[in-house]
Amino acid sequence: MNPANKATEQPTKAAEPGEGRTPTKENIDPPHTPPAQEGARVSQGLAGVRQRAKENKQDRFTTLLHHLTVDLLRESYKALEKSAAPGVDGVRWAEYGVGLEGRLADLKDRIHRGAYRAQPSRRIYLAKANGQQRPIGIAALEDKIVQQAVVTILQAIYEVDFQGFSYGFRPGRSPHDALDALSVGIERQRVNWILDADIRSFFDRMSHEWTVKFVEHRIADTRIVRLIQKWLRGGVSEDGEWSRTTVGTPQGAVISPLLANVYLHYVFDLWLEAWRKKVAEGDVIAVRYADDLVVGFEHQHEAERFLAEFRERLAEFGLELHPDKTRLIEFGRRARDNRRQRGEGEPESFVFLGFTHSCGTNGAGYHPAALPAEASRGETAGSEADASSADA
Repeated sequence: MNPANKATEQPTKAAEPGEGRTPTKENIDPPHTPPAQEGARVSQGLAGVRQRAKENKQDRFTTLLHHLTVDLLRESYKALEKSAAPGVDGVRWAEYGVGLEGRLADLKDRIHRGAYRAQPSRRIYLAKANGQQRPIGIAALEDKIVQQAVVTILQAIYEVDFQGFSYGFRPGRSPHDALDALSVGIERQRVNWILDADIRSFFDRMSHEWTVKFVEHRIADTRIVRLIQKWLRGGVSEDGEWSRTTVGTPQGAVISPLLANVYLHYVFDLWLEAWRKKVAEGDVIAVRYADDLVVGFEHQHEAERFLAEFRERLAEFGLELHPDKTRLIEFGRRARDNRRQRGEGEPESFVFLGFTHSCGTNGAGYHPAALPAEASRGETAGSEADASSADA
């Protein structure tokens, strides 16, 4: 697992010291633990992929599809939510389980022959806390199974690559881990300014072209890449009407959280690491949960420079910060005193993953306080991605 922020340079000041801790019950693991024998076969088959990815971060994997076996498809089927609503195929989990082995053998054969065809997602809408509606795409059951299998294969590679401050929808990591990392980073490092960033309609604006290019940095098996392209271009069905999708990935699709993490790994995570090594002179911390991210800075001028350059960076990849939901605020152990000296009010708070973070003190000194956000204030509990892995 990747080390914490600057952990190798300043072990006592790591912003994410909990990355090696025992996972909590809330961790985002696969929904079901596979039976020992079948799960062991799947795990052993991907162990070599994981080791190779760890040993050489520049390798491109040319042969991955052979890992997509009936055993893996079976485990992928079992990992799905049993009570989920059906997609355009109308097939529910229990119904597909009748004659399961024959169905999976046929599915595996179609995938390897190139005869598998992705179906459009069925679009529904979920109400958001602010009164708006969030579009959700429900995939057909076979598409869910294949997507889960591909996620399992690709995680063997990307879990080696992803940065330590990336927490969203990764095995062994939970929202609580991200909240802990943020609290520890603010408390132990010299954080005086917080960038609370919101990427506008991230899942709806992900470029298909850039998504594929980013995947191809590591994946050279064209059969895997074509599967991803099929899902991206599968279109949506709403009230029986099909429409083409030329941008974005459906929130609700099993593959979407992984593709989102890959996208932001290259657009944000690696860029941030380079920025704080080459540009920043003061402390910089970051915690990202899918498209929901917070960056802390020691110096105001560096925070302002980062924000301006971050806007430019996102624009290169078809994205933008939400102008009303992105804020740079004074925050940290010195914020209250500094603002009082200037005759200003109390430090502002910010919401991350459903918790309102504010500057606080106790008998032991300064500590960042985090309390559940009040629903009456219309604050969103988490990011767009909260619904993107939901097996609706």
